[in-house]
Amino acid sequence: MEALRALTIARSSAIKATTTASNQVKALLVGTDRAPRDHLRVKSLLQLSTLCSKLDLTSGMHAALVSLGRRWLLLHQEIIELDRLIRALVRRTVPKLIERPGVGIHSAAQLLITAGGNPERLHSDAAFAALCGASPVQASSGQRQRHRLNRGGDRAANNALWTIANNRMIHAPEPASSPTDDGPYQVMIQLDDGRRVHHVRIFTGPGRGSS
Repeated sequence: MEALRALTIARSSAIKATTTASNQVKALLVGTDRAPRDHLRVKSLLQLSTLCSKLDLTSGMHAALVSLGRRWLLLHQEIIELDRLIRALVRRTVPKLIERPGVGIHSAAQLLITAGGNPERLHSDAAFAALCGASPVQASSGQRQRHRLNRGGDRAANNALWTIANNRMIHAPEPASSPTDDGPYQVMIQLDDGRRVHHVRIFTGPGRGSS
C-alpha cells in the first residue's frame, strides 16, 4: 500500500496548493480596479484561473494573476492525473469494495492505507474499529453505565467511514441487499499481508466516530 499512500500524500499537497493559489487570486482581486474584477467575476475556479492565465502582462497585478492562474491550472491537471492513478490502483486491489453504495475511490483508498499500514492489528472487526477510532469507549462511573465516542485512532480512516455512512444516508438510505445482523452500513476489506489473508468487516454507523 506504499504506492497508494504516496499518491494520496501527493494529491493532498496538490489540493492544498490549489486552495492557496485560489485564495491568493481572490485576495488580489479585492484590491484591483473594478473593471478587471468584473471581467474575472465567474462561477468556477477553473474559469477564473483560465481567465487569469490569459491576461495581458500590462502591470505587476496582472503578472501576479497570470502566475497564480497558470499555477492553479497546472495543479488541477496534476490532481486529475493523481486521481486517475489512485482510481486504477484501488479498482485493481479492491474492486468489490468500491461497488458498495457510498464507497468512493478516496474513502476506499484511505481504508486500504490504514489497513495496510497496520496488518498486525487486524485480528478482529473490533480491532479495526478501534484502529479507525470508530469503537465505543467505556465511560461508566459508579452505577451509571455509558459509552463515549473514541477520539483516538486513525482520524483519516475515521473520516472515510463517516463519509461512507453519510453518503449512504443521503443517496442510499435503504440497503442495496437484505440487511445482515451487522446492519446496512457495512463494507468489507480483504488484506493480504504476505502471511495470511484478513477479512475485516467495517461497520459504519450513522454518526461520526460511531460503530
